[in-house]
Amino acid sequence: MSIEATLTLRQARERYFEENGFGQGGNYDERWVRVDVGPVPFWFPNSAERVRALRFHDLHHVLTGYRTDFPGECEISAWEVASGCTDHWVAWLLNLSGMGAGLFFMPRRIARAFQRGLHTRNLYRSEYGETLLGRTVEEMRSALGMDVPVPAPTWKDRMTFAGWSAAALLMSAVGTAAFLAPVALAAWALVNWLR
Repeated sequence: MSIEATLTLRQARERYFEENGFGQGGNYDERWVRVDVGPVPFWFPNSAERVRALRFHDLHHVLTGYRTDFPGECEISAWEVASGCTDHWVAWLLNLSGMGAGLFFMPRRIARAFQRGLHTRNLYRSEYGETLLGRTVEEMRSALGMDVPVPAPTWKDRMTFAGWSAAALLMSAVGTAAFLAPVALAAWALVNWLR
């Protein structure tokens, strides 16, 4: 048994925050969040709905072992989509976008993470609080079905992956268009102004 497995979720999450430079408490109280996409930083509001989903998302990183780099975020996105985000609509939006991006760059890793998610559970149905944070990593991995091997994909699993992949690619396309539209408009305005 690893030392990490004996930590409570609270202890493991604090270690995760420290290792990833997220600041004490994960910066949940910040009004704005910076996310770097490659060399480009993006700032967006840290809404109550985002924080509500992020509290579980961060614990999922601890439990699954997916990293916080681009590949890891794409993998955990696929895992969370497959295991279900319930009424966490921000998680659905962000995860579908992340899964869609991952399908372009690492489709096999995304398929494996999705398959793992289909056969495990996540914390989005849980009540966030002291009781949850006091449970050990090992105990929660077992409770969520992460302590057994992931089965080979069935025909139904493959069809489910195909359907969610289509949704993820659509969400990524919409997100990309929403990002590029103002850039294209600004470029058009600049060209017309320079004429």
